[in-house]
Formats: sequence, C-alpha cells, structure tokens
Amino acid sequence: MNEEIVKRWNSVVSPIDTVYHLGDVMLNDNAAGVRFLNQCYGNIRILTGNHDTATRVQEYVNIRPTILHIGLAYILKYKGYIFYLSHYPTLTGNYNEDKPLNRQIISLCGHTHTQDPFADWDKGKIYHCELDAHNCYPICIDDIINDIKEKIK
Repeated sequence: MNEEIVKRWNSVVSPIDTVYHLGDVMLNDNAAGVRFLNQCYGNIRILTGNHDTATRVQEYVNIRPTILHIGLAYILKYKGYIFYLSHYPTLTGNYNEDKPLNRQIISLCGHTHTQDPFADWDKGKIYHCELDAHNCYPICIDDIINDIKEKIK
C-alpha cells in the first residue's frame, strides 16, 4: 500500500512543488514511514495530526531540508482564496451563501478517512483532502477550487 501511495504521489507531484500534508504522515513503524516519506517528491509542509507524536515530527524534519513541520494549523492564501489548513475538520466562519467563495475561509482537512471530500459540507465550507477521498493521490489546490465551484453551482 505504501509503495503504491508513493508511486501515485510522485506521479502528480514534482520535486519543486510545495505540498501541504495535513497530518498523520505515518502510523506504527517509524523507520518504514521515514523511508517512504523520503521517497515523496516536493517541498513538504507537514501539519500535526493525532498520530504525529513529537518523536515522529522530529524524524520528519530530520529527513531533508525540504520537509518542514508548520504546526497545528496554517492559513494559505492562493489566487484570492483563503484556506484554513488543519488535520481536523474545522468551522472557520458563518456559512454565508451571499458572500463570494473568495470572501469565505475554506477549511481543508484530513483525519476522518472519508471517501467523500464534501462529507462535512453541511456544517460549513469544509473540504476533505485525505488520500481516501482522492483515490490515494494528493489533490492539487486548483482541483479543490474547481470541485468546490462545481459543488456550489
């Protein structure tokens, strides 16, 4: 499974891309997890998940200088949109239909292993980025924007 995930990751991520990993990088065997993470392309920015212990976080950042731990949450501004990145689904504001999408904060998350990227959409602007929701591929932020635009059409 891990080898296939690395293969799929590297098929869509280039060595110079920036990737925001929304937590739970590995589980159980730390040595194997480090080995697989080291094979993944990109400048990887890791947010803390519930399985990311302090020991694991230190192992992530010791792999190579292009892997950074950036904390529990992160605000990403991209093409006029504002994204709140966290491992956990998070309410980030009122669910105001009258505001344009680029005037709302969109929560990007993982954690639940849902296969539906809109599993929490009824609660607010929450989009699931976990691999389970995207056929074990990382998802491009432009594809996320397009998915959301299609959803609210």
